[in-house]
Amino acid sequence: MLNRRADKLELLRIAEAVALEKSIDKELIIDSMENGIAKAAKSKFGSDNEIKVVIDRDNGDIGIYRKLIIVENPENSNLEISLEKAIELNQKNNDKKIGDEVLQPLPSFDFGRIAAQTAKQVISFNVREAERERQFNDFKDKKDTILSGIVKRIEFGNIIVDLGRTEAIIQKNEIIPRENIKAGDRVKAYCLDVRREPRGQQIFLSRAHPKFMEKLFIQEVPEIYDGLIEIKSSSRDPGSRAKICVKAIDSSLDPVGACVGMRGSRVQAVVNELQGEKIDIVNWSEDPAIVVSNALSPAEVLRVNVDNDLKKLDVILTEDNLSKAIGRRGQNVRLATKLLNYEINIMTDQEDSEKRQIEFKEKTDNFVKNLELDETLGQLLVAEGFSTIDDIKDSNVEDLTKIEGIEEETSKELIERANEFYKKDQEEISKRIKDLGLDSKLINHKGLTPGMLMTLGEQKILTLTDFADLSSDELTGTYDIFKGERIKIKGYLEDFALSKKEADELIMSAREIAYKD
Repeated sequence: MLNRRADKLELLRIAEAVALEKSIDKELIIDSMENGIAKAAKSKFGSDNEIKVVIDRDNGDIGIYRKLIIVENPENSNLEISLEKAIELNQKNNDKKIGDEVLQPLPSFDFGRIAAQTAKQVISFNVREAERERQFNDFKDKKDTILSGIVKRIEFGNIIVDLGRTEAIIQKNEIIPRENIKAGDRVKAYCLDVRREPRGQQIFLSRAHPKFMEKLFIQEVPEIYDGLIEIKSSSRDPGSRAKICVKAIDSSLDPVGACVGMRGSRVQAVVNELQGEKIDIVNWSEDPAIVVSNALSPAEVLRVNVDNDLKKLDVILTEDNLSKAIGRRGQNVRLATKLLNYEINIMTDQEDSEKRQIEFKEKTDNFVKNLELDETLGQLLVAEGFSTIDDIKDSNVEDLTKIEGIEEETSKELIERANEFYKKDQEEISKRIKDLGLDSKLINHKGLTPGMLMTLGEQKILTLTDFADLSSDELTGTYDIFKGERIKIKGYLEDFALSKKEADELIMSAREIAYKD
């Protein structure tokens, strides 16, 4: 195809056929051929030449030229030419001036094996890149939708899916565990991402993502598709269990019933696609206590203590319902936590009572010890909602005198003692921080209080990098399942009532500073 005896029109026919097969622009194919021939020509005429190839789009004639720049005193004949020589070369160059580019025709030549191979590689590379760009443009708007295709092959546990004009990949961690997929099967999957990659697949699919379940419900439930029912959130343990929270925009609709369908037909269609995954459909409410009670079904909840500021829920139930709420290996409560985006603490009525008593005693003891109060006054302050010495320091005389049994003089004395304690405490903390050897970057990190810094220093977290390497769970505390029992893991800064969001923000800002270089 690439020597002077070849049928020149055949070149154009090849370009047209490749463009049609790959669904890319014919002009781009011809440009690739020009670049490939130019690369081969360099090996013939010398790599220090600037070669330009022009293929006539009508008859397939190939013109090979050396690009030269007009200069006053040419030094390199392969790259430069004088104005006089340029005019000698072609009378059309009369209008040229210093700095302009001219083309010097070169003789056609027979491609050697190496030159032909070079041209072929350049053309193949350019065509492949153009095809990948076309694929990206065709599918970039398909992100966040369900795509369907035929399994072409399985490589190292990853599934390659033929979507018709291109291929996509379901990575092994995005496959539903234990599902048996083989070559030739038709599969549906959620389009997780479409991105430019230097090599390999560009379209990434998932069957394990919660959004896959949501999109299946949109397909199966017309009320969701029409916007009469809204999906608020979802969570999945792929192949085992899932939860989806739905809200009716039209108050006359039962959102759970609509998603279940007649005799369970709608939810069953989704379950079948998810390889038998059990799905709990939860009715949404503005009150997180109601949602968590629904989400922890079949456990019967006695009451819920809600802390919206810290996004925490204490769920109290009987001993009999404890295992039901937690679920096998903590699955039920874990899915409910993801569904609500609240930290959920499961406890029995007795544990809740003991917790309240312990907290009440700790707060009272703090007042008695550090403000030198009698126990009765300390208990009275705690009962009226004063939890810390800071609460008293930041209050005013009017707030305290509203409490029965506390007079104005006592109120002033309480506030004065609280301020004295605070000042002394801050001085001791500053000295302790200095003695612990904390790095100045960590000390000055926005959002960390002196008390937090002292606690971190005691745990040998001394630099901003040490802090940046932590997770939010390590700061706020979490629960884990050990030998079938749910155990509490205390966080470094748990005593400072830090929320998960606040912990994430502190860690992310630390990483931006610590790793900016």
